[in-house]
Amino acid sequence: MARIKGVDIPNDKHIVISLTYIYGIGRNIAKKIVEAAKVEPTKKTKDLTNDELNAIRDEVNKYVVEGDLRRDVNMNIKTKMEINSYQGVRHKKGLPVRGQKTRSNARTRKGKGKTVANKKK
Repeated sequence: MARIKGVDIPNDKHIVISLTYIYGIGRNIAKKIVEAAKVEPTKKTKDLTNDELNAIRDEVNKYVVEGDLRRDVNMNIKTKMEINSYQGVRHKKGLPVRGQKTRSNARTRKGKGKTVANKKK
């Protein structure tokens, strides 16, 4: 398995798909990275030479990914919570942040449903 930015990327997949296992790299950025490194996108990860892997690592280093990106995102959320913005308050309460309705859905954010007494009638 090849390691890029501390992440083991799968050997038996195309390099463009394998790069998406790194946090912060999607399909479009993966295509740009492979293009800039002058590697064929349909090549499997296990078939890459050391020179090609090093070229890909150099291109990935130009982007903010993995730990740095996670830290930035968490700091942004903490800042919103500290200044009591609407989104920060929603983060504190564990509710959906981006305007979704919560009457019947939002179970991912709210957790398992709590039964409320005297609601049947």
